[in-house]
Amino acid sequence: MNIDSALVRELAELLAETGLSEIEVEDGDRKIRVSRQLVQAMNAALAPALPLAATPLPASAPAPAPEAAPAPVPVDAVKSPMVGTVYLAAEPGASNFVSVGKTVKEGDVLLIVEAMKVMNQITAPKAGTIEAILVENQQPVEYDQPLVVIA
Repeated sequence: MNIDSALVRELAELLAETGLSEIEVEDGDRKIRVSRQLVQAMNAALAPALPLAATPLPASAPAPAPEAAPAPVPVDAVKSPMVGTVYLAAEPGASNFVSVGKTVKEGDVLLIVEAMKVMNQITAPKAGTIEAILVENQQPVEYDQPLVVIA
């Protein structure tokens, strides 16, 4: 079989340019397949960089403080029904819908979650007092993320 090395090189360059892992070309009874293994390259890229020489820490260096455990989220917290951005007020410069210590009735607006340019009012599921506001204005939130605690 006569191998066209220029075509093989061109196919290899095409793999590199497009990020593909394999390409196959057929011309009559001739078939050329060029592939590359991405697993090794990905493993090398993901491997942590090791220092060439380890330097000991001075004996007087304090041990790093352990990270504080996150505060437990109350079970009765009002959670976000969607992914979006939280707004605590109806518009910039306006006062917040609620504040800690404020009494709310069932159905009162607590905040707004904007999702895909739609402003969704999040209302109080029950009457009570705002015990905590767990988000900040214009903060991105995830689905089921606790937002407000009503006691």
